[in-house]
Amino acid sequence: MSAKWLVFSVKYFLKGPTVNQQQLEQMRTGKGFIAALDQSGGSTPKALKLYGVDESSYSNEDEMFDVIHAMRSRMVMSPAFTGNRVLAAILFEGTMDRSIDGVGSAEYLWSRKQVIAILKVDKGLADEADGVQLMKPMPELDALLAKARANGIFGTKMRSVIKVANAKGISEVVAQQFAVGRQILAGGLVPIIEPEVDINSPSKKEAEVLLKAALLKELDAQPADQPVMLKLTLPEDDNFYLDLVKHPSVLRVVALSGGYSRDDANTKLSKNNGVIASFSRALTEGLSAQQSDTEFNAALDSAIASIYTASNT
Repeated sequence: MSAKWLVFSVKYFLKGPTVNQQQLEQMRTGKGFIAALDQSGGSTPKALKLYGVDESSYSNEDEMFDVIHAMRSRMVMSPAFTGNRVLAAILFEGTMDRSIDGVGSAEYLWSRKQVIAILKVDKGLADEADGVQLMKPMPELDALLAKARANGIFGTKMRSVIKVANAKGISEVVAQQFAVGRQILAGGLVPIIEPEVDINSPSKKEAEVLLKAALLKELDAQPADQPVMLKLTLPEDDNFYLDLVKHPSVLRVVALSGGYSRDDANTKLSKNNGVIASFSRALTEGLSAQQSDTEFNAALDSAIASIYTASNT
């Protein structure tokens, strides 16, 4: 391990009792990808419908979250889902608060599967302004971070959305993401900064140019011993984010599928060296509540294998 990473490890582990060197090293150098299992209340009905469960199968929000937790648990407990190919999993807060096979979700992931647990912490998106959607305020973030550490969470994830190439809006998105990211670092966790560029943006390529410049400005001011992770939309130009992958203040660059099919997302990802997947819809594509365990496990294994391969370029 380099001197830089040794310094980071010492500082980092003094902040919280739940983060360990094995998880840090796995995230920094491991082969594989991040499974995004963090659908919240707004996106859950759609995720369940794609899984073959319509809204008539539950009568209220609590029942809906019971059903989505059963789906997530089925994925995580599958023999196809292990740390050999899945480095980490992003969880919704309600998933963190629940158990899998009688064990807390984050503890199950690490102790049984060697998969790092990451927590979605944002509270949704504000209304669009200046071509972007900032994150809503998070007044209880410090309390959530403390709960996350107590539950064995390694890092966090938070999402903003960029609709068009508006320099003012993109600058505000990145500034907000890094301000909250530094609060998360101070709380002893590693943040995933996610300024998603809408794949349907009429100025997607131009937005990516502005975004990269804004990210590099913040990263150049970020201490290398307090690195962040970045979760970005797959770019229009191959290897466009290579400068970010190589930046000393970046722990890992991961890509969201953003609505692309798994095949399309994998094809695009394989052309971006050093970037790994953090797919949600593309991971669960083809999975169904009606499948037998044998069918389900085979479908999940195929999905994981394809995303793993695309992530290792």
